[in-house]
Parts: sequence; C-alpha cells; structure tokens
Amino acid sequence: MMAGALLATPATAGPWAIGDGEAQVILKAEHMTADQGFDPDGVRRDLPADRRDSSVGVFAEYGVTDRLTLQIKGDWQWGDDAFVDYEGRGPIEVGVWWQAWRDDRWAVSGYVGYADGGEGRNAGYAAPGQGDEDVEVRVGVGRSFGESDGGGWRPQRSFADVQLARRMRAGLPDEVRLDATLGGHFGEDWMILGQAFAGQADDGGPRWLNLETSVVRRFGDWSVQAGWRETVAGRETPAASGPLIAVWRRF
Repeated sequence: MMAGALLATPATAGPWAIGDGEAQVILKAEHMTADQGFDPDGVRRDLPADRRDSSVGVFAEYGVTDRLTLQIKGDWQWGDDAFVDYEGRGPIEVGVWWQAWRDDRWAVSGYVGYADGGEGRNAGYAAPGQGDEDVEVRVGVGRSFGESDGGGWRPQRSFADVQLARRMRAGLPDEVRLDATLGGHFGEDWMILGQAFAGQADDGGPRWLNLETSVVRRFGDWSVQAGWRETVAGRETPAASGPLIAVWRRF
C-alpha cells in the first residue's frame, strides 16, 4: 500500500486510492437510540416514544488499478419507534473512486455511486422502506502531515480529508452532504479518528450534523474499531447517539 493510503482512514480510501490489487473488507455493528429529536426549527423536543435503530453492515473496496477503487456497501437493519417496528435490508450501494491527482501530501479524487433502497431506513430521517434508487457524486480532498516524535501526546502521523457530495434520490428529496475526517496514528498499531457527517435535504427538508469519535487497534492485517456517534444538531431528525464496533481485514 502506498504511504499516502496508510495515512487515510481505513474505513474508506476516500481521496487516496488503495492500490492495484489490494482489498479491504469491514464488518460493522451499530446501535443508535434517541428519546429526543430536532423539530423544524432545530429545537430539541421529546419524542413520543424512544427510537432504536441497529444495524450490521459490510463495506468492501478493491483496487482495480492504482487510481481506480471499486466500493460496495450494504447492511441489515432492525429497530422501532412510536410508529413502526421494522427489520430488513438497508440500501446496497456500488460505486467507484477515481484518483485524479496526488503528490507526497495531497490527494484529490472523485466518486460516483448507485444505491438500491431496501426495507430498512434508506435515510436516517425517513420511515423504513421510504426511498428507492439513489445516485451520488462526490469529490474528496485529502492532506497527510509529516511525522513527529509523538511527544506531548502528539500523533506520529496524521491526516485530514474533506468530501462534498450531491445525492440524487428517487422517493426522497435530493441531498447535499459534507463529511470531514481528522485522524492521528500513535505508533504503528493505534489510531484515533474524529469525524463529522453533515447533510441537508432539498426544499427546506431535514438536516443533520453527526459527530463520531473512535479508536482503532491494528493486529497485523486485522484491525478493531470502537467508537461513539451522536447527532449534535439538526432539523426534523432524531437526536440519536450510540456505540459502534467494527472489524477490518486487509488483503
């Protein structure tokens, strides 16, 4: 794997291509709960009943060439709220990242993907089963930073990436999304990730800002991630929070 890709978050190559013939598979479990939500004015209000959403998902990517990465993801979901008790497949998405440019520090890539909606929640703010087919285009910019001695709790290596996306949806309003990641490596086997996932549906629809913090421990070709995600702001979306755990395998 190239040096730049080693600095990227293992959860997705993003701006950094993973390399010709290389692959990664991630199994991830999440459990999110909410007893409040954000109303149309962005004010937190009590929900009529607690909401629970759980999922077990798989994410896979494969380096078709040094610049082209194939990406596949999907999950199985179950949960309940005041109006519905559901279980079923979530959306399945297939897409490709193309690395347009990179040097020793910077990487710029574009993504296009197609998603087929399932019986689960195809959008976090929508009822289960609502939404059909989606097409997403995305651009990502990544920056890796030089090595340090790690003194004073500083990481030896770090990186940041920002991704801006437009999601065209059938059965749901189109969306604009902004994702940002800041990561730091502490030695060869530990990494800390701080991530933000923001989005807005068209025509004054729902919006959300989720913050996620996680720790990653590497064991050779395997890694284990444990973290916490929380919705800190939004509109017409639940104020959900909960743990996540994932196991990664590189090939």
